[in-house]
Amino acid sequence: MLVVMRHGASAADVERVVAIITEMGYAAHPMPGAQRTAVGIVGNDGRIDAGRIEALPSVVRIIHVTQPYKQVSREWRDEPTIVTIAPGVSFGGIEVPIVAGPCSVESEAQIIRAAQIVRAAGGTALRGGAFKPRSSPYSFQGLGIEGLRLLVRAREETGLPIVTEAMDDEGARLIAEYADCIQIGARNMQNYSLLKAVGKLGRPVLLKRGLAATIADLLLSAEYILAEGNSQVILCERGVRTFDPAVRNMFDLTAIPLVHSMSHLPIIADPSHGTGLRDMVTPMARAAVAAGADGILVEMHPEPERALSDGAQSLYPDQFKALMDELRGVATAIGRSVPSAPQA
Repeated sequence: MLVVMRHGASAADVERVVAIITEMGYAAHPMPGAQRTAVGIVGNDGRIDAGRIEALPSVVRIIHVTQPYKQVSREWRDEPTIVTIAPGVSFGGIEVPIVAGPCSVESEAQIIRAAQIVRAAGGTALRGGAFKPRSSPYSFQGLGIEGLRLLVRAREETGLPIVTEAMDDEGARLIAEYADCIQIGARNMQNYSLLKAVGKLGRPVLLKRGLAATIADLLLSAEYILAEGNSQVILCERGVRTFDPAVRNMFDLTAIPLVHSMSHLPIIADPSHGTGLRDMVTPMARAAVAAGADGILVEMHPEPERALSDGAQSLYPDQFKALMDELRGVATAIGRSVPSAPQA
């Protein structure tokens, strides 16, 4: 439920609404907007006396949120949420940041070289896995905390903020100390204890759509994070599994405008995992920006043929540079822009 306040409502009027909601046994979340303030009510069990609130000074109307996800919905907040992971690197506005790097951190030389390539091409942030959830227990699992230290070294070298994946609560706490944005991978999208944990850490979160998740499933998972007090969530479309083995996943471009209509949270696209094929990454990245994606997450390796994971879908450095040039053109055509790399 949302309590919409009159334009210009005083702080005292808002505080009185909050006090009454709290007195009734519910949690109140004031949300100042560009035009007016709204107060969200969490924990509404359907028995709330709306009339008691409607009669308060400066209350314009009560809106009943009909979706099972509350705080992530457009009903809750109509204005787009801007998520900033580092100074000058924000998702959800006019700019379309590009996050790139290898699937996993393999060595100091590899990750620093990757970061240099990303920065030189104009990429906005560095991705790279220190902890790697793999389908096979015999595949490379990542360097762990040493991988986090190498990512920090790459950030010091290039100024690029870090996006890296957490697999469990302990890993999430470590990543919050080292990185700028905590990624929750597709396999953990419905790991609710992990979602609650990252919701308490105060770091921006990049939440990927699960392998067989609906859009509603994705938004409900995001709700777990917001319910813990962290509104800095970036959603990510990365493809879902289908019966067709021609590509790794079905890259669902319709998810981008659909999420924008349903939620105020930004949504980016990962065409690398969305297709699993290097030759398809560039056209799908272009299409995602054209569809309104608030950013692109792409795998690029200095030497894909030597990659310890996902080499077949990783771009070569020259392909990544060409992609950056093309994405700038697509973004310009729809009234957006691809930002430059942040200052080192």
